[in-house]
Amino acid sequence: METTSRAVAEAPAAEGGQQVPSARRTVDGYLSAPFPWYGLDEAFTGPRWLMQVGTAADGAVEHGSVGHGDEPTVRGEVGNESEPREKFAVVVTVAAQPDRRSADGTGLLEATTVSSAAWLAGVGLLSFTWPGQMDHSLRDDWLEQQTETAWTLADDLDGPPWSTLSLPVDGVPTPFHYRESEFGWVLAGTTQRGVHVGAYGRGMSAYGLGFAQIEDISTYA
Repeated sequence: METTSRAVAEAPAAEGGQQVPSARRTVDGYLSAPFPWYGLDEAFTGPRWLMQVGTAADGAVEHGSVGHGDEPTVRGEVGNESEPREKFAVVVTVAAQPDRRSADGTGLLEATTVSSAAWLAGVGLLSFTWPGQMDHSLRDDWLEQQTETAWTLADDLDGPPWSTLSLPVDGVPTPFHYRESEFGWVLAGTTQRGVHVGAYGRGMSAYGLGFAQIEDISTYA
């Protein structure tokens, strides 16, 4: 996806587990989107919070994420057994756009598909993780490599790492592509309202989740 957030799907946290101050908490971008946002349905009763939106070169909102549960922080996954694992699920909404014009209007960009949602979800999970025995100075190289891997996996949703999972979306059983890794889980599917939905998380089982259109995005602020 050729968007301003192509390099990092979600705003990463700072080293040491502190969140980076950014536009994550503003609702303005969400309100300007021409498509509906999705989150977990009413069966989830825990905290909900905004993350960030992704825009095209012309400033149009193309996707964004909302969080549920514990707000994740960057941490290594090795050597932290004594620390409680955060329980969270992040839902990514991507506008379905079969025809996307370049910012200068002279050409077409790659269409957004369910693979776009799968990639954004995969990179979002990576942005809060790195191997615990890795030096901080090497994390950028690791993240770049894993980002490319996430893109390759998202481009082949019928490949071996993926299985099929049926989850309710607005009360309707909907097929999702689903995979697990040592860092958590990722899934992606398409709604009947013209958007693709991706999700990632850890500590919360994906099998019990349901998704629904968010009636009032300001409730996440």
